[in-house]
Amino acid sequence: MLKLYNTLSKKIEDFVPIHPPDVGMYTCGMTVYDYAHIGHGRKYVGDDILRRVLMRLGYHVTHVQNVTDVGHLVSDADEGEDKLEKGAVKAGKTVWEVADFFTKHFYDSMDKLNILRPTITCRATDHIPEQISLIKKLVEKGFAYDTPEAVYFDVTKFPQYGKLFGQSLEEKKVGVREEVKTGEFKLHPADFALWFKRVGRFAGHTMHWDSPWGDGFPGWHIECSAMSMKYLGETFDIHTGGIDHIPVHHPNEIAQSEAATGKPFVRFWVHHAFLKVDGRKMSKSLGNFYTIEDVQKKGFDPLSLRYFYLTAHYRSFLNFTWEALTSGQNALNEVRSSIANLKTAERSILSEDKLKKIDAYRKKFDASITDDLNMPQALAVVWEVVKSNIPSPDKYDLLMDFDEVLGLDLSVVRKLEPIPHDVNVLVAQHEKLRQEKKFEESDEVRKQIEEKGYVVEDTPNGPHIKKR
Repeated sequence: MLKLYNTLSKKIEDFVPIHPPDVGMYTCGMTVYDYAHIGHGRKYVGDDILRRVLMRLGYHVTHVQNVTDVGHLVSDADEGEDKLEKGAVKAGKTVWEVADFFTKHFYDSMDKLNILRPTITCRATDHIPEQISLIKKLVEKGFAYDTPEAVYFDVTKFPQYGKLFGQSLEEKKVGVREEVKTGEFKLHPADFALWFKRVGRFAGHTMHWDSPWGDGFPGWHIECSAMSMKYLGETFDIHTGGIDHIPVHHPNEIAQSEAATGKPFVRFWVHHAFLKVDGRKMSKSLGNFYTIEDVQKKGFDPLSLRYFYLTAHYRSFLNFTWEALTSGQNALNEVRSSIANLKTAERSILSEDKLKKIDAYRKKFDASITDDLNMPQALAVVWEVVKSNIPSPDKYDLLMDFDEVLGLDLSVVRKLEPIPHDVNVLVAQHEKLRQEKKFEESDEVRKQIEEKGYVVEDTPNGPHIKKR
């Protein structure tokens, strides 16, 4: 049986689906205004592992994932611009073009990490009627109120608002505008927008639809409730997200969903910890923002990144460095190399002792993955099998069985050698000098790179490194 930490109860529980063997799982998807990065990769690999474990246990998983292409403002407190509108201005494209481009980039990136595609992918802009219908219910039941700027959810009407993040409403701190503090629009600072009107600061919003409250567009939170309940029902099994969703987004989902239906919204809430880079939050301003393409440009197999993610528990922070990724690539190479010739070895009749050993390894692996998805322990079992003395063909079969969960393509002979750290340092120096137009100095660094056996090609998307 799968034991899973439930953020709602703050403890590890036995997972029992509402309608076995069917499992409904909703995973918060991307806001498609910018490139997917390696931090996103960690979260979605975590979701993928959960789904694969459920499948291994014999469940039929309906996996629903949204694409946020409207309504997600810069601040969770209903502040700032819509991220899609801001991204469109930056790119010089329409919001629809931006959404399409980054949606494709996101799923291309997830494919490289061998993440199973969702059963259902749903875009917020394709589900406006469902969102309007849900808001209508909330207004009719007295949980929402109309203002000149937006229709807001009244959190004071939902007494259990803080049950996910473990604070009372009085303790909750929310970033708010001055007019919110004085009560001009919101009755309470934690009230959140269900529908923004195309007036005032949103008068020029290019995505807009008719509604009972005027021309406008939905808020970020309402989309997840409307779409998850459409495809999975008013109460379903699992909802995942990042730990950044615990204070605002997911409590808002719970409040509006349960207020509308009068039923529990989700049984299990699963939240993934962040990926740090060199001990710091990943940020473009810090120069430590990396995409899957950046990983590939440095000579790494994207699945070495997947391996690296699995070296830490999903609820623990993980620190990314290029040295750590190199270790992940080397480990993946070693596993693949060690099993490359196992399949063709001659099979023999297994002794009772060998059968027991194989069964013990399988049970140990299953015990690890069902213990709140303990993937570091699962990897340890993989290495035990690799170093064991069980017959080669049976070892191969066992590792391929494990790989149904790991998703590392262990049978694929694709040994890549990552670019050495000292070469990467030189490439970064070369690029910096080139950007500063210090071309003579950058050429000197290029020569140092070539002396180490590598060639750097300058492209519009940054430097590309390869062996000479």
